[in-house]
Amino acid sequence: MIFVSDAAKKQLEQIRQQEGLGEEYFVRVSVTSGGCSGLSYKMDFDNEEQEDDQVFEDNGVKIVTDLKSFLYLFNTTLDFSGGLNGKGFYFDNPNAARTCGCGESFAV
Repeated sequence: MIFVSDAAKKQLEQIRQQEGLGEEYFVRVSVTSGGCSGLSYKMDFDNEEQEDDQVFEDNGVKIVTDLKSFLYLFNTTLDFSGGLNGKGFYFDNPNAARTCGCGESFAV
């Protein structure tokens, strides 16, 4: 399961509305090689599911990830922090052994 905080849900809804995206669009999350800790998160809106996709819905938000990425994202929470010291969207990932200082990448 991948979870979505209330703050992330609110921000995702605002972005979807600003970009004029309909209800058929969902959030696609993946893990790619890169970043200072070795693995990085990637997140975007999408409207086409792939064959090996894992589909979840939490807090009224549909989250889709490929099977390989899901192995790294299991029980992760997508959150959002705003304000002067906010870091935007971030992932609270219990599988990460370490993360970089900016929180953009991680290692397992």
